[in-house]
Amino acid sequence: MSGIMDIIQQRCSVRSFKDTPVDRTLIRSITDAARHAPSACNGQPWRFVAVTEKPLLKQIVDQGLGGIVPNRWAASAPVIIVGCALLNLLTHRIGEAVKGINFHQIDMGIALEHMVLRATEMGLGTCWIGWFKEKNIKKILQLPKDWKIISLIALGYPREDNHSPTPRLSLEDILFFNGMKQE
Repeated sequence: MSGIMDIIQQRCSVRSFKDTPVDRTLIRSITDAARHAPSACNGQPWRFVAVTEKPLLKQIVDQGLGGIVPNRWAASAPVIIVGCALLNLLTHRIGEAVKGINFHQIDMGIALEHMVLRATEMGLGTCWIGWFKEKNIKKILQLPKDWKIISLIALGYPREDNHSPTPRLSLEDILFFNGMKQE
């Protein structure tokens, strides 16, 4: 079994998937990882829609993606997980009004990353999709008005296993102890 750091380092954005269905038990396990994420005041604002039916996937790609960033590669994904946040949680609304912080977005980011890491651990590939037409996707999936789509996650078995690591800043470039004073 890999350690968490191995999984974090293995994770990469996959934009080409095999035409192999992902078993619902795996999707459930990935979603269970998200369920265990922390959230502001334990509000647990997350709701997820796993789209696995080919006609719905095609509709989402054709009508819900596109524009400046077309994301046509998503058509190869056998699953698209639509990550939604409930907007009617009082704690989140108060927090946003008082602090100016969108706690539902933070909570969803943590939960969705839990999903991505769990998928990586299970040998699946993922890619975050942040450029989408929310109104169209909500209509296609008949989502409630008080659900806000935060992100889509393309999910499936990677077509190729030779993804090169994305360059990262060095630790020295991003970590500072006790402020910006010179040591």
